[in-house]
Amino acid sequence: MSTAVVASCGEPTRQPLPSRAPGHARRPRRPRAGRQEVALLAHLAPAPSVEAADAVVARLRKEHWDARHHCVALVVGTRADQQRSSDDGEPSGTAGVPMLEVLRRRELTDVVAVVTRYFGGVLLGAGGLVRAYSGAVAEALDVAASAGVLRRREVLTEVTIDVPHADAGRVDHLLRDWAGQHGAVLEQPTYAAVARLALLVPPAALPRLRDDLAAASAGALAPVPGADRVVDLPAHVL
Repeated sequence: MSTAVVASCGEPTRQPLPSRAPGHARRPRRPRAGRQEVALLAHLAPAPSVEAADAVVARLRKEHWDARHHCVALVVGTRADQQRSSDDGEPSGTAGVPMLEVLRRRELTDVVAVVTRYFGGVLLGAGGLVRAYSGAVAEALDVAASAGVLRRREVLTEVTIDVPHADAGRVDHLLRDWAGQHGAVLEQPTYAAVARLALLVPPAALPRLRDDLAAASAGALAPVPGADRVVDLPAHVL
């Protein structure tokens, strides 16, 4: 898993999609990290590309022109394959890399984190700076997750089920309950000679869906798997 999609990068080797891919920030958040000793302000913003992340950093530098440091960590790409960090004048390895490690541990992508520091008169030392910068990003992510502005990225399989019209309501109700229990997503049905119900299912749950449908229909219904699709879902807890 990782925390986006928003803009996928080229895949020259055409590697198979992972079963869980990175997540992303859906809209900017600017929670304050309550650290009196260094006066840190943590910013998170969605970044579908490195250029978009650079634009966020440039804007914040202009907005907080009087701050001493604007340390940066960014992760971009469907597989989180572009990662950068900057200490922006802090001792090497005390800011950008610890911030980036937080994004990696949370399995995030298509996001830029900027921690702006206004010097508060207290020298923290290398260890204190690492804790302060990583803690600011972690705190911001906790706030963003609880506010519902992060998305979890999953690779789900498209599945269709053809159902006689007379049974469509009952099966639709069954699938809604099943989807809620197994991390699936119900899609819009279509109606022609039969009702075609559709949902997106975690690949590992396909055998269970097949068994549960067979049990509920005396073997009359069977899911038909289709293509895999990358889907962004709410990520309430990271």
